[in-house]
Order: sequence, then structure tokens, then C-alpha cells
Amino acid sequence: MKILAVCLGRPETLPGKKYKTGINKLAIQGPVMVDAEGLVGDAILNRKHHGGVDQAVYIQGSLDIDWWSRELGRELHYGMFGENLVIEGLESQALAAGDRFAIGEVLLEITSPRMPCATFAAHMQDPKIVKRYTEAARPGAYARVLNGGMVEAGQSVTYTPYEGERVTMQDMMATYGRKLSETDRARYLSAPVHYKTRDAILAGEI
Repeated sequence: MKILAVCLGRPETLPGKKYKTGINKLAIQGPVMVDAEGLVGDAILNRKHHGGVDQAVYIQGSLDIDWWSRELGRELHYGMFGENLVIEGLESQALAAGDRFAIGEVLLEITSPRMPCATFAAHMQDPKIVKRYTEAARPGAYARVLNGGMVEAGQSVTYTPYEGERVTMQDMMATYGRKLSETDRARYLSAPVHYKTRDAILAGEI
């Protein structure tokens, strides 16, 4: 398992939108610093919904990108979905909160799936992509940075699955926007999920 691409975004305005976004990321050459807020130099413009310590790095697997390329009938460049890292041979459905990826001195811990939004639909120029993306449950995953450092395409990646209760990206996609059962609330709270998910559960919002 290795890093196929390290991707950064820059501010741009999508057709029909008035605000700027950094969703369209491009693969770059050379090392990039990763700190608690993500990849240094990456454009994160809507801090209310994007970025932050529990979704500092967005990871996509090459198998997910290949699947989507076949599904959409077109080639997708690395970074097209807004991902920062593309990992060879990875499929995101079975990833769980607490799973870890070690890349050199960098240590990342999975927290939550990426949920599609209107900006994503505008970027993909497909009004149906949000529904398709949610139903496909191949979302990639956000990660917090437990230890920072440099990352670069070609580096080896070591995957360590979480040994506790496995709350997968597919689980979280399936329950998004719904009230959780008492069993699922207990499961989610026992895992190192995104702090926003934890706060929403404790507040009785989900």
C-alpha cells in the first residue's frame, strides 16, 4: 500500500456560484507538510463545514476512484473529489472510525465519511451526484492528524484497523440524517468518531 497522489486545492469560483471553493484539488510533486489542520497550502474556504482537526485530511482509495470512473463513464483525475491523499488498493466502505494510517512519521486516524453537498454537485456538474454518491457509500474518509510531518507520492502506507467497536464509513452513510437507535448511539460513542457526531449524539440531535 502506498500514496499514489498528494493533492492540494486553490480558491476558484464554480460556474453559477458566487463563492470560492477549494474542492477541485490537483496532484502535486514533492513533499507537503501535514499539521493538525491538514495539508499546508491546501485551500479550505468554508471553515464551518470543511477542515478542522477532525477532518483535517480527506483520504480516497484508488479502488473507489476506479469504481466511480466506471460508474460515471469518464476518467477522474486524482483530487477530483476533493481528496488530499489517494492510497493504492484502498476501498473506503469498510474503513472504520479509529482505523489508522502511518505514512513515514505522519499518523492519521479515521473519523468520518465525506458527505456530498451542493458544492460537490456543482463541481461535478451533475445535480444527481449527491444522491448517487450517498447511495453508493464509497465516500472516502476524513482523518485527524495524530502526528504531523511530510507526505509525498510514492511513500509506503501502513494500515492498522481499530480494535474496538467498528463503526464503518458505510454505517455512517446509511444512518446520515436519521435518528440513531440506542444501540447505534452506544456504538458510535464507543468509537473515536468525529467530534461533531459525538456532540450531536450527546445533545440528542441524532
